[in-house]
Amino acid sequence: MNFALFLLILLIVTGAVWLLEKYFLGRKRPKDAKQPWWIEYSVSFFPVILIVFLLRSFLVEPFKIPSSSMVPTLLVGDFILVNKFTYGIRLPVINKKIVELGEPKRGDVMVFRYPPNPSLDYIKRVVGLPGDRVEYRDKMLRINGKPVARTKIDDYESKERAQLFLQYEESFNGAQHRVIADPDAQGPAIAGLEFKDFRDNCDYNSSGLTCTVPPGHYFMMGDNRDNSSDSRVWGFVPDENIVGKAFFIWLNLGELGRFGSFK
Repeated sequence: MNFALFLLILLIVTGAVWLLEKYFLGRKRPKDAKQPWWIEYSVSFFPVILIVFLLRSFLVEPFKIPSSSMVPTLLVGDFILVNKFTYGIRLPVINKKIVELGEPKRGDVMVFRYPPNPSLDYIKRVVGLPGDRVEYRDKMLRINGKPVARTKIDDYESKERAQLFLQYEESFNGAQHRVIADPDAQGPAIAGLEFKDFRDNCDYNSSGLTCTVPPGHYFMMGDNRDNSSDSRVWGFVPDENIVGKAFFIWLNLGELGRFGSFK
């Protein structure tokens, strides 16, 4: 179920009861009479639900990382916070932007509604902006014909898979982050494509792909480059699907030391 919609319904119901109690029912009830249980609970919970709704809709929202597609930046089980206003203020539930405050930048870690099924939230790194020509071939990323700066560092040891991966420090506009690659993995298979729109903007072959990002859309990739279902598979993310910018790890029950920010 859409949790934002569920929260909105709770807010409307408890708010309506609160108003009825304050301006109508409470005035007619004798002073020594006890409130019915449904009024008592609604009046008590309404302020709490209102605060949670406002915080979650317009400031920050918690998410849990369900997969390894953003390793090594984010691990399975990380609980993160997402800034809901960095890219503009949006109306809850319908996600319509009403105030422009900023736009995604290359390198941002962004939460968005999965294009083939908007009821699901995904998290990936912004790689291509509207109008960019994104090329990923032979495990090398190029933007508008220029290779993205990267430096080889020590291999990454996956505890989950008991395997070593090639690891690099990649840089967008001077901001660094780590990515990993499996030297034995093949490029995305054409048979696995789930594009709904702008399929003709991409060209695939055995070495990789080249895509031109359409206006109002973004090209997303996981930092775990060979174990990520991302824009290479299901296409571009439209602006209206954006949820917010991930910026902070606040808990991982399996690794308590992961509290803090990330790149």
